[in-house]
Amino acid sequence: MKSMPLVYFLPVVFCLWLAARLGVALRRRRPLAADEKEDFGVVQAATLTLLALIIGFSFSMATSRYDLRKNYEEAEANAIGTEWVRAGLLPPTDAVRVRAQLRRYTDLRIAFYRAREAEELQQINAETAQLQNDMWNTVQAAALQQPSPLLALVVSGMNDVLNSQGYTQAAWWNRIPTSAWVLLILTALCCNVLIGYGSRNDRGRVMLLTVFPVVVAISFLLIADIDAPRGGLIRVKPQNLAALSDSMPRQ
Repeated sequence: MKSMPLVYFLPVVFCLWLAARLGVALRRRRPLAADEKEDFGVVQAATLTLLALIIGFSFSMATSRYDLRKNYEEAEANAIGTEWVRAGLLPPTDAVRVRAQLRRYTDLRIAFYRAREAEELQQINAETAQLQNDMWNTVQAAALQQPSPLLALVVSGMNDVLNSQGYTQAAWWNRIPTSAWVLLILTALCCNVLIGYGSRNDRGRVMLLTVFPVVVAISFLLIADIDAPRGGLIRVKPQNLAALSDSMPRQ
């Protein structure tokens, strides 16, 4: 559910529908007495309210993490763009080298956002780490050879570039905890059992036993899709990085 939301949609619908049918079977075996209906209604309403609150809380967690990933993509583009300008403070040979590295680095960061396969991502991360070392060694060597406040700006800018990548990676790892998903699914199953147990044999109740599991599963799908950086349909597009890459002259 956390990595490929669409794959789990139909199984979740089926499990929730099965829970509702279980509630119907329990009602047939042990119908509600007249004096129990009011208490059952209170329990059912409270459980449904709890499910709504947990869904709302989970949706808030997912959207906040999605917004964080978007903000860090913008921060990465700003850091790289600033370092591109500051690279002009380096000696001409080093400036050309650093800017060529920054062009390649920007392309790798765009590929990071667009990658879906684990093997592709692993290769991108390995190339990114190697390129980060090369860029840092270049500005470090220039700063040590000729220390000055201007070169200190270049070193500081490169440090921001490297830090922004680390913040982005941490944001992509920050997902809704598995324990929260377990709690959400268990609560949904209990709600569907109660819905089935409180149902009647009229057509409206039969529709409810079908519609309610589908609606709950759709809400799960939306939350999981937003929370999945790579496996979902709603993804962070590297618009700022792509615009930055287009503005960098190619030689």
